[in-house]
Amino acid sequence: MSSPCDPEYASVGDVGAALMVIDSRLRAVYDGRTETDLEQRQMADQLAASLDATGADALLDGACTVIYMFMTWLRKACEHHDEDVIEYVVPTLVATMRMMPKTFRPEVIPTMAGLLVAAGTGLSPNLWRAQYGYWTRAEMNPLEATAVLLADQINRMSGGDHDFATRLITDALSVADQG
Repeated sequence: MSSPCDPEYASVGDVGAALMVIDSRLRAVYDGRTETDLEQRQMADQLAASLDATGADALLDGACTVIYMFMTWLRKACEHHDEDVIEYVVPTLVATMRMMPKTFRPEVIPTMAGLLVAAGTGLSPNLWRAQYGYWTRAEMNPLEATAVLLADQINRMSGGDHDFATRLITDALSVADQG
């Protein structure tokens, strides 16, 4: 039976822009820069200012698509080791979220965990979230941080290759463009 949250019904969004934001944030983390880094904030502010409502929706959908793709890769990696992706990924990320109270206020953690569970069970995170109304401003930073945490987890699983998660998505985009 088909679900209204099946990925086939979801908008892919602007995966390229979402990946650019995620990769930029990852590089800042790996380089030891903080979120208050002026250049980083200016770039994020410029991107946000350049988006109209349609562009913002496309960026949100793109971030959810990236989360879905990361969780799909993690699910396959877990299955290869006879592990459950929900059991392996969600508790670790939720624990990390709880240690970051400036980024993840307690009220957004259930939503971010829900996005991970939705994607981990093969549902579209953006369609799952849409059931509960439009995204709130308070969810924007946690959404981005959730994608960054997933990318970091994938990078660590790959043996510490800081570009592995980004390459997963860019390679998938290249294949999609060719097909």
